[in-house]
This record gives sequence, structure tokens and C-alpha cells, in this order.
Amino acid sequence: MEISVILPDGSVKKVPAGTTVEELARSIGPGLARDAIAAKFDGRIVGLSEPLEHGGHITILTFDDPEGRDVYRHSAAHVMAQAVKKLYPDARLGIGPAIEDGFYYDFDIDEALTPEDLERIEEVMWEIVEEDIPFQCIELDKDEAQDLFGELEEEYKQELIQEMEDEDITAYKHGGFVDLCRGPHLPSTGRLKAFKLLSVAGAYWRGQEARPQLQRIYGTAFDDQSDLEKHLERLEQARQRDHRRVGRNLDLFSIHEEGGPGLIYWHPKGAVVRTAIEDFWRAAHRDRGYDLVYSPHIAKKDLWATSGHLDTFQDSMFGSMQVDEQEYILKPMNCPFHILMYKSATRSYRDLPMRWAELGTVYRYERSGVLHGLLRVRGFTQDDAHIFCRPDQVEDEVIGVVRLAQYMLSVFGYSDYEIVLSVHDDLQPDKYIGTPEVWEEAEAKLARSLDRMGLDYETDVGEAKFYGPAIDIKMLDALGRAWQGPTIQLDFNLPERFDLEYAGEDGQVHRPVMIHRTVLGSMERFFGGLIEHYGGAFPTWLAPVQAVVIPITDEHVEYAREIERDFAAHGLRVQVDDRNEKVGFKIRNAEVEKVPHMLVVGDREVEADTVSVRSRGQGERGTFDFREFRREIEVEIEERSG
Repeated sequence: MEISVILPDGSVKKVPAGTTVEELARSIGPGLARDAIAAKFDGRIVGLSEPLEHGGHITILTFDDPEGRDVYRHSAAHVMAQAVKKLYPDARLGIGPAIEDGFYYDFDIDEALTPEDLERIEEVMWEIVEEDIPFQCIELDKDEAQDLFGELEEEYKQELIQEMEDEDITAYKHGGFVDLCRGPHLPSTGRLKAFKLLSVAGAYWRGQEARPQLQRIYGTAFDDQSDLEKHLERLEQARQRDHRRVGRNLDLFSIHEEGGPGLIYWHPKGAVVRTAIEDFWRAAHRDRGYDLVYSPHIAKKDLWATSGHLDTFQDSMFGSMQVDEQEYILKPMNCPFHILMYKSATRSYRDLPMRWAELGTVYRYERSGVLHGLLRVRGFTQDDAHIFCRPDQVEDEVIGVVRLAQYMLSVFGYSDYEIVLSVHDDLQPDKYIGTPEVWEEAEAKLARSLDRMGLDYETDVGEAKFYGPAIDIKMLDALGRAWQGPTIQLDFNLPERFDLEYAGEDGQVHRPVMIHRTVLGSMERFFGGLIEHYGGAFPTWLAPVQAVVIPITDEHVEYAREIERDFAAHGLRVQVDDRNEKVGFKIRNAEVEKVPHMLVVGDREVEADTVSVRSRGQGERGTFDFREFRREIEVEIEERSG
């Protein structure tokens, strides 16, 4: 019997029933057969050995497809797990999924793994690849699966099986190794072409700190060695730019376990950069009709019940404190505070829109295992703002926020970004507050705003905030990595919960709409991303030290101080390096500290009122009148071009 399969281009191919995916790929072309990893058949990911018993839509997946990469890398995770079991027979298996750019696997092993151990594991992986062992799917019922993994003494797998609702369970076997897995996998281990184990870290079982801590081995895999080498080079570049490493080397910030994890201490140089960012932020907002406000750090628990945070966000809120027999909670967000300010007076349609902005510090509980430098913290300052407006003003206000976000990103050197419209998921109504009709109206207004601007965007179902849909902008840094940045959230629900009103032109009472928005995100996360974007080599307007004056001998120190005083009087951040060291040492030190400009002064410069200039990225630039060069730096700062 023949069946008809529909290919991605809409063409129909007739094949005998029972034809495998691999045979179908071979019949389409030898190149596709060579590159095929798996297939998507009627929306389900299947392996190449899958027999096609009926017609349907099919796409042959290669490494170029995200689903194909996942199958490839998940197969690599299984090969790694087999290698670990060969070297450490008593190791117990956790989970081992494919992730973006690679894979990991969690193991319960008595001894701490080292980089040398990863090399040994990798060697055994290559031996397994050389054996070209087929991946075999085993179908089991729940009791059979429990018995199998009980015999293997894999207690973590047994826990997973116990929680499964399906009676039909699959495991995959290659050689003497068996793992609980939905699959699919590559046809055999020999199909792996290039991989590398990268690091080992601690990870709590199921992400719960009360559970055992396992060892997580990270790796990556590609279908071409040259692509792997390019990826490893990008990882090394990222390592060199890591904000934790750069922040420590440049003395920008620190984190102290004694004070509590996830809390950031801004050192003087880091504070200089933060102040420059905040001053620019305030000026940009004032120019666009925003008023600045401040709000408290705590509020009564009842306020968070009214806002809905207690019901939907409680796990991320810090515990309460008792004050005068009242229960207070550290604020995780600023919005209820701005709402209370709005309610402090009667509002008219003439007052709207009202744009209130605040650099407000909030506190959210993050598990210690996910804290990561400046990027995942427990206390952070959000560049928050709330716009109270009439329904007919929403689209224009959203467009204004998007334009402000585009301007801010361009000033900070982010020329590329991606826009996502985050909407609700009809299948998970419990995640959201408000009626379906309100959600549809809010999502339509955001979409129309983006369409009016002619911007390309993707829609991400299920990623809306609990109170409203959002436009999320992801900025791409110098290495092409995406960072969460501006977010614009439309909210019809909190005005309803707090009974917000304004007097309309018709004399009737109306409900305003709220727009929640940030254009940078949090100062901590944004600063961390900015460090990595520039590798710590901030443009002149942001640099903690914009110029260092280097006297050749002690006789030239007073002239260097004169330049320092002149520059400082014009608002520039300059230092004199008068240490008893050689000039070359001082220059190298300034380069390590990524100072934009180095001004060397000796006898000739003292006599002529000049400086010998060396600029970052340009090298020696010659001699300048020091006042003339100061004006050049001022222009750099004014234009934010340095």
C-alpha cells in the first residue's frame, strides 16, 4: 500500500507504507540523506528509523533546524552519560537535556570532578563514537520502567517515573547504557562529529535547594568541526568579557556572602558609570514629558493582595515583617505605589497622559543556584515608569515609549535588537488576571502600535505578564547575544482592581489605562550587559576615568596637576599617575584599566603647554595643545561618540 507524504514546499511524494524517515530522505536526495538528523511528522519529532504507516506532513530536520540541533545535542548528552558511567560506575543519573548552544547532564558522583576529569570523559566519548553503537528505543509500562531502573539503582529516574501519568514510557539504549528518555535520537553514536565538554558546576536536584546537590557537566556539539571551533572562540571572547571578571579587574562592583547573596555593592568607579547612566536617563525622560517620583521600599501586605502580587508572585517576594501589628512586605515592583499617588487627587481627562518615572529599588527572591553576578540578583534598581492615559491615547503613548527605547539603545551602542509581542496563553487562564475580552483588546492595541511603526516582531504565546501583554525588546551585543532590555506592558486590570478613575470630557467617570515600562530594565542587569558589550572599554562619556595624565619625571608633576585642575573644572574625570614608575608601565596600566585617553607630559610639553596623546584603540596620536585636546574630549562626551 502506498501512502502520500506532503513535503514543506507542498509537493506530495508517494512511498510504500512502512518506509522509514531515513529511506524517505534518501529518496529525496543524497545530500538531504547525509545531513538528516530526525523529522517532524504531523507536528511530532520522530527519529530517522521511524516507519511511516500513514500519510501526513513531514519535514526532514538537519542541524540547521532548531529541533534537529536539539536531537543531535541530546544524543551527545546520552553519549556523555554513558562515558561517565564507564568511568564512574557508581554515578547516579539525573537529567540531561539539550539547551541553547549545547547540552548538560546532572550526575550524583561522590568525588568532585575536575577539568582533567572532563578530558578523560571526552576521550571515552570518542571511543563510544568510534564504536558507532545504534540508539535503540525500548517501550515499557510504568511498572517495567520502575523495575528496570530499580535494578540499575537509578533512584532519580525512579522518582521521575513515579510522577509520570502515562503508562507508556520509553527508554533509549546504546551498548550497555540505558536511559529514561522520550527521544528521538540519532541512528547511532557514530553520527556525532564534533563536541566539547566545557565545564562542571553544582546543581540541586529538581532545582530545589533542600534536595541533593549534583554535578552538572556542560558541553556543546556541532555537526562540523570548524563550526565547533568558531563556537569555542566565541565562548572565549565571552569569557574575556564576562562582567564578573571585568568588574573585578576594573574595581566596579562586588558581591559579599557576609552581606547576603544577590546584593550588589557599587564601588566608586562603578558608581561613576551608574551616575552617568542615571543622569542621562533622567534628562531623556524630562525632555519627553515625564515627571520623576520616589516611593517607599515597603508596604502593607494588603496592598499586594489588591494588586494581585500575593496570588501570582508570592514565591518571588521576600518574607513579611511586623510593624505596629501590621504586616509589611519589601516591594517587588513599583506599580502599586504609583497607583496610590494617582489616587491621591481627582484626575481629569485634561490631566492625561500622566507619565511618572522612578529609579526604584525593588527586591525579589531568586534561588541561590540561579544568582549570577549582576544579571540575576535579589535587590535591583528598575528604571521604571508608569503612564496613566485614556484608552484613545494608548497607541500613541506606546509608540512614544518604543521610540524612547530605540533612542536609549542607540546611545548605549546597541544598533541591533529583536522585538517580541508577549501575549497570554488561552490554555493557561490561571496565570493571568482579567477577562479574555480585556486581554484581546490590550494585545490588539500593542500589535497596532508596532504595525503603525512598521516594525518587525514575533509573537510569543504564554510570555505575557500576569496583568497584561507586553512588547519585549531584546538587544544584541557586540558578540550577537540577546539581552532582555526594554519592556512595555499594557494593563487594563490594575486600574480596575484599584478603582482608578478620571473625569471625562462628557462629565462621566471613566477608567484610565496603565502602561508599565522600562527602557533599560534594571540598572544591575543593564550594567552587566553593558560591561560585556564593551568588554569594559566604555565610551568616553561613561568611562570612570576619561583621561590619565602621565608625568615623565617628578619635575613634570605640577604641570600634570595643572592639566588635571583644568579638565576637572570643565567636568571631566581625570587622574594624574605620579607613581615612581616608568612611563611604559603607567601606559600599560592605563590600557589595562581601559582609560580612553593617556596624556604624557615631559619637558617639551611643559614648555609648549601641550600634551602627547595616546588614545585607546588609536595608539600614538601626536602632540596637542592641552586645552584644544580637552575640547575634543568634551565634544566626544557631548556627542557620546568616544
